[in-house]
Formats: sequence, structure tokens, C-alpha cells
Amino acid sequence: MKLIRNMAVALIVVVFAGCSTTGGEKDDSVVIEDRSDAAGDNGAVTTGVGGGYGDLTIESLNDPNSALSQRVIYFEYDSGDVASQDRPLVEAHAEFLAANPEIRVTVEGHADERGAREYNIGLGDQRAQAVRRMLEFQGVSPSQISTVSFGEEKPAVEGHDESAWSMNRRVELVYVGY
Repeated sequence: MKLIRNMAVALIVVVFAGCSTTGGEKDDSVVIEDRSDAAGDNGAVTTGVGGGYGDLTIESLNDPNSALSQRVIYFEYDSGDVASQDRPLVEAHAEFLAANPEIRVTVEGHADERGAREYNIGLGDQRAQAVRRMLEFQGVSPSQISTVSFGEEKPAVEGHDESAWSMNRRVELVYVGY
């Protein structure tokens, strides 16, 4: 009985310690799903592959004329659905990843500052999972994708108005090592 009581007290202490906040420090707690498979690294980079999206080489990731240089997908307020105008962008990244199976991407979900912190972590995760599912549906191996939700913790734009909030409701595609 004492063991159960001590465990309950320890759990309560941990929960309250995790809920405390301090001034301007950033909280590093995030929701992470890593589906990477270390055994999957056995291919060379495919170059010159493209099916309507132009050159899908590694260099195209930094070419401002390439769709692959755009790595941010924006979302409507309180939504986890990828907008129809952003689907071609996700499809271009899916084609690139499917053609280059040794390349990994982290799908980072974000939310604006409105709403409870926990809710925004969940909403960021919902957004990241929506993009992950689209990538997988287009032929990307699950082992190439990891997801993380930062909620409202890493705003792209500081501000307390719709223009700032709309820039913070996003998913960022971060290529590992590039």
C-alpha cells in the first residue's frame, strides 16, 4: 500500500513539475514519432528524376526555381487538412523522396498561439500526420519520415494578429542532413 501511495505522490510531483512555466524559456517537450529504419540506408542518390515537377536532384532542394525549395505548408485556423492549393507541393516532395529512398525528412507541425498549449501540440501533430500520410500515399517509405509537433512553441512570426497567426499555422519539411 505504501508503494502505491509513494508512486502516486511521485507521479503528482512529476506532473506538476512538468506543468510549471518560467519567464521566456522555451519548453522542449514535443510529440515525436520516428519511423526511421537504420537498415534502409543502402542506395545512392538518384538524379534527374522528375515527373512533372522538374529536376528532383538534391541540388533542387536549394534551387529557388524548384518546387522543392518551398518546404512550408500552411493551414486554416483549427484545421489539420492540407489545403488543395498545397497538395502539389506535397506531391513534389513525395516524388523526390520516393526517387531518393536514402533521404530522410522530418515533418514539423506547428500551431498559432491561440488555444491551450496541449491542444496546440495535438493540432501540430495532426497537421504533421496529415502531411506524412500524403507522402506515404504517394509512395514514400515510412522509414524516411519522422514527425514532430512543436505546437505554438516555435512561431515563424512573432505577433498577435491574423497575419502572424496565419504564418504560424504550418508544417515545415526539414530534410535531414541537407
